[in-house]
Amino acid sequence: MKELISTRANTMIDPVFHIWGWEVSVYLFLGGMVAGMMIISGYFLYRGRQSDATCACLQLPIISATLLTLGMIALFLDLEHKKYAWRMYTTFQPGSPMSWGTWILLLVYPALIGNMLLAPPVWIARFVPVVTRWQAAVRSRPGLLRTIAVANMALGAALGTYTGILLSAFGARPLWNSAALGILFLVSGLSSAAAFVHMMAKNTWERETLAKADNGFLSLEILILGLFMIGLVTSTRVHIEAARLLLSGPYAPAFWVFVVGMGIVIPLIVQSLAVTHRIRHTPVAPLFVIAGGLFLRFVIVSAGQASHWTRMAP
Repeated sequence: MKELISTRANTMIDPVFHIWGWEVSVYLFLGGMVAGMMIISGYFLYRGRQSDATCACLQLPIISATLLTLGMIALFLDLEHKKYAWRMYTTFQPGSPMSWGTWILLLVYPALIGNMLLAPPVWIARFVPVVTRWQAAVRSRPGLLRTIAVANMALGAALGTYTGILLSAFGARPLWNSAALGILFLVSGLSSAAAFVHMMAKNTWERETLAKADNGFLSLEILILGLFMIGLVTSTRVHIEAARLLLSGPYAPAFWVFVVGMGIVIPLIVQSLAVTHRIRHTPVAPLFVIAGGLFLRFVIVSAGQASHWTRMAP
């Protein structure tokens, strides 16, 4: 399966803002944020909030499907052998993270469509009138609603974790070779999604709830990021050198300023003040969180390519 990945991954990149691999970084970011949106939407559905016309769970499915499609287009652009990509759907390899991801992505769309049937966009209902009957059928079955909610939360968690495991499976890249990447990318995706929904939600309770939840996600993210670094610096020499790329090397400015400072610390302070009603809620903190999530993927993907066993070994 690895033949589908661009062979350019074997090249050394220039620090810090060389934009090789932007397609992969964008895909990982959008996939993670969609995963977070699915979990949030599924949670609201499970609580029965679909009866509230202002619930974000009614708008998120179409947004999620659009963003995920854009992410998959970005990934497709990075494939070296594009005309053979369809073969990924002719087999399932349990030992291949890419095979798992391929099928998870395929299952995500039906879950999003099931959620979308609760409030289908007007243009879809106009061109496919039967959707209106499906909407009534879904809304009248509490068991089916719970199934859709659980499916969205489960597949969202799987999608978010997969975006990190996809990189950690590459043992040749010391920076990526960590089990913490899966949970780090999942929590980061949840944080970005909570920030996005916090901005677009029309319901006051949802906005405040997601702001508080995002504070928890940001706190957890910085904890996992710390454990990720501790795991590297307490391992072999090549892993220590890989960690130095972020801590004090060529990627340190982007890591400390854009990922840690702008993406986690500043939004955490601002949103903590906002949820305690010391300052007003503004879109500044959520935008910083979303930008920080994107920078996290760019930095991890780029620095990971710069880390190498043969170049770092004594």
